[in-house]
Amino acid sequence: MFSNFDLTILVYNFIDILSHANTEIEVLRELADNDFAYRSVIVSWFKHSYLYELLKNLSVQNFYIILTTDHGSIRVNNPIKVIGDRKTSVNLRYKTGKNLQYNPKEVFEISDPHSIHLPKSSISSKYIFACSNDFFAYPNNYNYYVSYYRNTYQHGGISMEEMIIPFAILLPKNQ
Repeated sequence: MFSNFDLTILVYNFIDILSHANTEIEVLRELADNDFAYRSVIVSWFKHSYLYELLKNLSVQNFYIILTTDHGSIRVNNPIKVIGDRKTSVNLRYKTGKNLQYNPKEVFEISDPHSIHLPKSSISSKYIFACSNDFFAYPNNYNYYVSYYRNTYQHGGISMEEMIIPFAILLPKNQ
């Protein structure tokens, strides 16, 4: 099936879906309430997945496989208050907008998005990024959102876990 092409790209986003579902589905929160349990759920899924079967089958053929991801994630547990207008982005790990209010000591701020090749939605737009295991929460319904998102996996910030992109090159078994 893949031998007719010089390059084949497959996108499996199950782990990304799982990290978001871990926020929204209480059963998954119970199953994966710490890093060890979360990784165990992922390993169990992988061992029983079609992806694993496909990789085993390709390993005995003459295929080189590059396995990677587009971003990492981090378990967040420290809320940072931020205020924005209706056009402020909704991501928990970064915000962009023109009327952001926050404690500058608690965020990584980009005042000139063009200087690092980020888009700018208005003349006064800026970006703020959560660091470490922080996440952004608005003051209205603050306690509800803090309890809802605390100890969930998120991405979009600037932690090492999110920004270092791992990859593996898998060689055919006959090499």
